[in-house]
Amino acid sequence: MPDFSTLILFAAASLVLTATPGPDMLLIASRSISQGRAAGFLTYAGIGLGTYCHALAAALGLSRLFMTMPIAYEIVRWAGCAYLLYLAYKTVRSDVSSFSPTSALKLLSSKRIFGEGLMTNLLNPKMALFVLALFPQFVHPHGGSMVLQMLLLATVLNGIGFLVNGSVILLGSHVRTRLSGLRRFPKLPQYLLASVFTGLACRLALGARN
Repeated sequence: MPDFSTLILFAAASLVLTATPGPDMLLIASRSISQGRAAGFLTYAGIGLGTYCHALAAALGLSRLFMTMPIAYEIVRWAGCAYLLYLAYKTVRSDVSSFSPTSALKLLSSKRIFGEGLMTNLLNPKMALFVLALFPQFVHPHGGSMVLQMLLLATVLNGIGFLVNGSVILLGSHVRTRLSGLRRFPKLPQYLLASVFTGLACRLALGARN
């Protein structure tokens, strides 16, 4: 297992990385503003599980497919773009009441919100490459099971991410409360969320591989 000093160094690196605004933070913030605190935490839970999946894939060597087979990267990248655009479309088409303060988690089930966070993370090949590039630097070949070491690092990253994104969620829910009085624009929250999904799709489609 990684020693204490290695974990502290990795935690410091994780803090810098998670505190830097990125796609995950943007999605979590928009969920919190549009659908409330619970939706924000559920989205982060899905993203956190996705991080474990990427860490496991890296430990088993699956993520190296993206390095050796460019077509695999492209397939996942365009699948992710299509999924994000589908989410944007579904969000705009949703009933306004599904984004109201009292019924957000009733009409948009917890399972769906969690699943969308998970799939958004899994279908981002850059996340796989990020884990593959960062985690091995903190893994010791003679430190025991590679899988357990990678999952331990993923736990540290998720723990730091929970603290950072938890603050974002609380702030987003506060903003949601302030915006709830805007009765003249009932579809504003879902337009905001749909814009985030569309923006993430464009970022994934147009962004460079490295």
